[in-house]
Amino acid sequence: MVELALGITVDPSVRFGKPVIKGTRVPADTIVARVASGMSIKDIAEEYGITERDIYNALHYAAIRLSEEQVWATS
Repeated sequence: MVELALGITVDPSVRFGKPVIKGTRVPADTIVARVASGMSIKDIAEEYGITERDIYNALHYAAIRLSEEQVWATS
């Protein structure tokens, strides 16, 4: 298991190596998608059995990944 960011881990034996909330099998991208869809932090935490801090960790991980992405505009 490797911790990619605070509270986000990856392990080839868990979810085929997708980044998950540490100590769970909940994919980080699923949590980010739920936030983006407008679901409340409280409801997400209850539905997935995770903490609000876990949700913020998933959002932070997504922000890190986006900041590493390069986009080249073409006309």
